[in-house]
Amino acid sequence: MRKAWMLAGLAVSALLAVPVGAQPLPAPVSAPDQVPSSRGLQLSEVLASSRRFAPSILEALANTRAADGRVLASEGAFDLLFSGEGFSRIAGFYDGTYVQGKAIQPLTNNGGQLEASYRVSRGDFPVYEDYSFTDRLGELKVRGVFALLRDRYIDDRRFGQRNALIERDIAGLDALIIAIGVQQRAIQAYGQWVAAGQQVRVYRSLVGLAQDRQDGIRRQVQLGARAAILLTENEQNLLRRQSLLVAAERDLANAAQRLSLFWRDDDGRPRVATPADLPTSLPMVRQLRDTDPAAVLARRPDIQLIEQRLAQGEAKLELEQNKLLPSLRLFAEAGKDFGEQGLGGRSRDPFEAVVGFTFSMPLQNRAAKGNVAAAEAYINALEWKRRQSEEQILAEIAQLSTNLTAAERLAVLARDEEVQAEKLAAGERRLFQAGASDFFLVNLREDAAANAAIRRLDAEFRLAQARADLVAVAADLDALQLGEDLTGALRP
Repeated sequence: MRKAWMLAGLAVSALLAVPVGAQPLPAPVSAPDQVPSSRGLQLSEVLASSRRFAPSILEALANTRAADGRVLASEGAFDLLFSGEGFSRIAGFYDGTYVQGKAIQPLTNNGGQLEASYRVSRGDFPVYEDYSFTDRLGELKVRGVFALLRDRYIDDRRFGQRNALIERDIAGLDALIIAIGVQQRAIQAYGQWVAAGQQVRVYRSLVGLAQDRQDGIRRQVQLGARAAILLTENEQNLLRRQSLLVAAERDLANAAQRLSLFWRDDDGRPRVATPADLPTSLPMVRQLRDTDPAAVLARRPDIQLIEQRLAQGEAKLELEQNKLLPSLRLFAEAGKDFGEQGLGGRSRDPFEAVVGFTFSMPLQNRAAKGNVAAAEAYINALEWKRRQSEEQILAEIAQLSTNLTAAERLAVLARDEEVQAEKLAAGERRLFQAGASDFFLVNLREDAAANAAIRRLDAEFRLAQARADLVAVAADLDALQLGEDLTGALRP
């Protein structure tokens, strides 16, 4: 008896070295920088589609266009303004008629403005309206007002413009953060769909093995070589495997629905992938190449967003500090009447030039002082937030790098385990066909091989996701296929 077991062991060893003729489980794939696929839907197609049609990205782009509109609106504070007025006395002792037009151009580099006006009058005016008199062809006057202390370097108009420009940059960075998140989720949805499809192949292979064995057992039962209970036992095993296949097909259909949120047709409508679209392997994004901490932090849009918030806070601080200054404004004007002398007399004839100033100084100005303190505290809080974010990003990259290294090793081990499990299952099947094994051991080996294949698929999916997470955290826009066409639209 002992000799028979030794011979059976030698037979198993010999069978494990022989190529398997039965249906094999799906073969493992390697994981280079970009795993090629000979057919089916590619990851690059999904990323290109989500970049172009994802509603979240399109919404973000619309928000950037709205920010562009607000920038244009802020420039309206410096628009050339024209105003006019006039009156005519139609009854009473005086019969004067007066018309004036004025153009005002605010300065973009000072809180002052330039003015040009023209006025002309006819008839007589009371002495308290003496200013209304002009010569026959009217008076032309130019005037300039210049801020020397308060509003010299910044005022509400220029702050509004600077703030709108910063808000536009912030909208672009917000959109870029959204786009990175969308692409990361697209990679995950694609990987889940491919992995679900490969699991269907594993369970379909198991069902096929059980069906082939059922036919063979039925013939052997009919010939009296096998007990009828063995046919029932295999039927129960077949039903269990069919249940696993149905569940896997359900998971594949659900994964295809999730993928449709990112893979869309040319009209932007969700497109549900079919099993025929499955690639033969799981593509992966290329591995992160630039891991320099300074370069990673420079690419991160959330760090850039904090920088923009700091610039916004500094502009607000500058504006509030400006309000603490006294107001000293210098003005100069020159005017000349033209034409024949009017009823106002010859005092209107000569060229006129006037210079002067206005001065005011806040004695308390507690509102501005409080706003200065608030702005300084806001800037300090943002600086601490930037430090916290930078440290958290670097720690997250280190953690993800460790996870990636472990995922690569686990994928290799899972592939090796699958190969060995499939060899054992194939050998056990041959022993069973030769009558040297039993049905329980065959099922045990096949289930172990299937579980090893599932673990290999899970390891490869985790490896693909680890790469995707790392390139997303490092803001590797090329790997996420967020090229110049998108980033150019997001970043002014």
